[in-house]
Amino acid sequence: MNLKFYRSALLNGIVVSNFFAFAIIGLSKYFEAQVLGTLVASEFIIIPVLMGIISAWFWRKLDLKNKAVTGYSIINGFVAILLSYFFLGEGIICLLIVSPLIFSFILIGSFYGKRVFKKKSQTLNISIVSLLLLVFVADSLSEHNYVNLVADKMVINAPPEVVWKNVVAFEKIKQKDKYWLFKIGMPSPMETTVDGYYEGAGRKCIFSNGYIFDEKIVTYKPNENLTFDITGQPLDPEIMGHIDIIRGQFLLKDNGDGTTTLTGNSWYKLYVFPAWYYDLWAESITRNVHLRVMDHIQELSEAK
Repeated sequence: MNLKFYRSALLNGIVVSNFFAFAIIGLSKYFEAQVLGTLVASEFIIIPVLMGIISAWFWRKLDLKNKAVTGYSIINGFVAILLSYFFLGEGIICLLIVSPLIFSFILIGSFYGKRVFKKKSQTLNISIVSLLLLVFVADSLSEHNYVNLVADKMVINAPPEVVWKNVVAFEKIKQKDKYWLFKIGMPSPMETTVDGYYEGAGRKCIFSNGYIFDEKIVTYKPNENLTFDITGQPLDPEIMGHIDIIRGQFLLKDNGDGTTTLTGNSWYKLYVFPAWYYDLWAESITRNVHLRVMDHIQELSEAK
């Protein structure tokens, strides 16, 4: 086989499939779902599948083995991720989270296309492509709403009145990050300050990179309940358009034996779908934010 033709077909498969994907994503900005800031499941499933099918059509005469299809499809995925970083302004952690979906569904599309075009090597199966595009449009125009609560508990060897002082506001956390995403660069909670000790007071949660979540205390029951609404969050590419932290809460329960059960609750709304996938990450991140703060509260409260 002519080496020039081989390289040209490989390159066209990657270039055209990525051009198609970014053209569709660009057009989707005119859809209501995108205007509202929702990234629908189809953007992370249907489009990568179509990318794989398109690349397979360009590669149909190359007689690629399965290992080669896998390798070139992974390269295609890396190109898509790189372009997303430069042209869509996505953050590195966000791209790390989405990459398993992109790679998996590009591979599915590539192998499906390889099978189809082996039988019909001269024509792109328009019916399948049209159906997938219709699914994408329908999904983009559909309403998406997902709110979740993450709760964590721990027992602290101190009475509620001692724990409470370290819940409302606390000094800078000196412990090293344990969670792997924090270790590779995701900001972790470091300190909380408060304007006053009363309902309606302002509160700030400060993260390791200087980002600040502005909060307003909506329930202030000493030694029992501190609930606060998030009134402002950082304009960070890892957060913007992906998730809104709505509310946080600390509940203290006197166990009657000198210990306190501390419960940390957080409510958030997702703007990225499919929720079954992204909520796994959102829950994990939220839980580790809880545990880092609650471990610090425990350390301060149990200090002699």
